[in-house]
Amino acid sequence: MSYLFDKFLSSHTKERLERIILVLAIVSFLIHLLLIYFVQIGFLSVGSEVALFKNPIAAIYTPFSFILIYEVYLLVFYMPRSVTTYVSKQYEIITLIVIRRLFKDFSDLELTRDWLEIKGDLQFTYDIVLAILIFFIIFLFKKNILKQSLTEKDKNLSKLNFEYFINLKKLIAVTLVPVIVIIASYSLIGWISEIAWSDNLNLGSFVKINNIFFEEFFTILIIVDVLLLLISFFYTNSFHKVIRNSGFIISTILLRLSFSTDGLLNNILILSSIVFGLLILLIHNKYESIEVNEE
Repeated sequence: MSYLFDKFLSSHTKERLERIILVLAIVSFLIHLLLIYFVQIGFLSVGSEVALFKNPIAAIYTPFSFILIYEVYLLVFYMPRSVTTYVSKQYEIITLIVIRRLFKDFSDLELTRDWLEIKGDLQFTYDIVLAILIFFIIFLFKKNILKQSLTEKDKNLSKLNFEYFINLKKLIAVTLVPVIVIIASYSLIGWISEIAWSDNLNLGSFVKINNIFFEEFFTILIIVDVLLLLISFFYTNSFHKVIRNSGFIISTILLRLSFSTDGLLNNILILSSIVFGLLILLIHNKYESIEVNEE
């Protein structure tokens, strides 16, 4: 297991993957721009409502997709290292999904006086406000992540038990790597097949593009979070840590539910998830300070 962990989730692997993702992002951006040009000169045919090929601004959507892949890797990378950093990566992923959605919708805006009456423009406004709010809330979340020594983490958790717990989390993280690759490949192949069997690049092939892979991914995260919570009962009985970890699961479930909705409800679920996670963390930190003062 140690060999696989070093192979897939070491700092060296992270740095190498970062360089690969950067190259892929640049190349994909240029390819997307070329496809938009082909559409504009009539070499390719797409549905009239497909926003991804209307404007060069929409090409930014593609490199952002590769950045999201790297963020998914970072989430798995930090899972054995820090619970709160792992959760913050979930929030960063959903923020990037919202930002990516904005780039896709930029080219489909209708700049008229009836801005608030046009569904697409109104959703764009919601997403702009949401992106600012959740970016600030994530800042507050990270600001309140406590840096603690082993003895401060849990008075009832011995060094040996702590190492066992970390090794179990490493095992789960290593197992997640091929699972994520399989899910991502399946989602991509399924989407490409849907396009390939269409007469042209119609709207139906793109309507759920923001949800590709991430619906399944967040479902897997819920299962993993519950598993980690159950395992943690063997190593700690601290009430506030159990509530914190349970709260983070609820937060992940709210994020998963957001993929099943659209419009304002989607924004509300995303915002409520991250606010809930921040409140759980703040209350947990108050419990930690009480325990320190009682020493």
